Amino acid sequence: MTVTLADVAARARVSPATVSRVLNGNYPVAATTRERVLRAVDELDYVLNGPASSLAAATSDLVGILVNDIADPFFGIMAGAAQTEIGGQEGSGRAGGEKLAVVCNTGGSPERELTYLTLLQRQRAAAVILTGGALEDPTHIAAMSAKLTKLADAGTHVVLCGRPPLPGSSAVVASLAFDNRGGGRRLTEHLLALGHRRIGYVAGPAERTTTRHRLEGHRAALTAVGLTDDQGPLTVHGPYDRRSGYEATLELLRRAPDLTAVVAANDTVALGACAAVRDQGLRIPQDISVAGFDDLPFSVDAVPALTTVRLPLYEAGARAGRLAMGTEAPPPGGIATIAAELMARASTAPPRG
Repeated sequence: MTVTLADVAARARVSPATVSRVLNGNYPVAATTRERVLRAVDELDYVLNGPASSLAAATSDLVGILVNDIADPFFGIMAGAAQTEIGGQEGSGRAGGEKLAVVCNTGGSPERELTYLTLLQRQRAAAVILTGGALEDPTHIAAMSAKLTKLADAGTHVVLCGRPPLPGSSAVVASLAFDNRGGGRRLTEHLLALGHRRIGYVAGPAERTTTRHRLEGHRAALTAVGLTDDQGPLTVHGPYDRRSGYEATLELLRRAPDLTAVVAANDTVALGACAAVRDQGLRIPQDISVAGFDDLPFSVDAVPALTTVRLPLYEAGARAGRLAMGTEAPPPGGIATIAAELMARASTAPPRG
């Protein structure tokens, strides 16, 4: 059932005219009243101009791209590639058929993710692209599914890029998921083939799908040769940033002085791991090998060049942009798994002795 402006007014205990003034911002309204109206808008999930039948489908020139951190090259590359496809289409329309891509930085907050989706719904966005791993929380998954269904029902094209399909949701046009398990397994298999048996793992946040899938690949490789990760002693979780890599590696070296290799959750974390190894007076790779994930642009220029797993971030982002614009047909079943490629470089070598 469509929520009307009158419904919001009744919930906020004000007149419809007051609700209109708050939403349009064209007339002074007391702060307490404004807050009450905005709370009612959020509680009822009211969409501006929602009752008008002519606006039942998304018609705006806006496309939202949600990222965890635009300063992180992992997200910046995908967002930039998607924006190129979104803004460069030819056709008819007020501005030649192009769309305006807006990057929304969530900071990894599930609340901000839902807030941006609500704002994009109110703007009748033509499409929404969600990038990166998802939060593994049943409450958030249910809220996301409901929100994306409302967007899709209004005509918004929803595309997932770099994250697995949303369980129980049919609102998504396409899900482009990276093979994080396969990449994680191949990376650890490379270290095992070199002769390493004491391998520390600096994982990302435990509640993220990307973290779990990469760690599962790592542990599968260990299990295949009869080793165990022991979870506690040889794995440390933290944010996907350099500081986490530094601090977690120091902790791993404290727990296991005989460590011969460190696998990092991503390349940025790996830089922190390298710094920690050097600060302990150890050499890479002569004393300890270090490996990352993603193959971000700086990884090949690290000293020594970083062994990592390449994800085709630009290609995935560009494809997500085309899917959002409807210029590329969705994959069979709406789901595509994007392969991950091992990039063996100088930061890994056989252990001493």
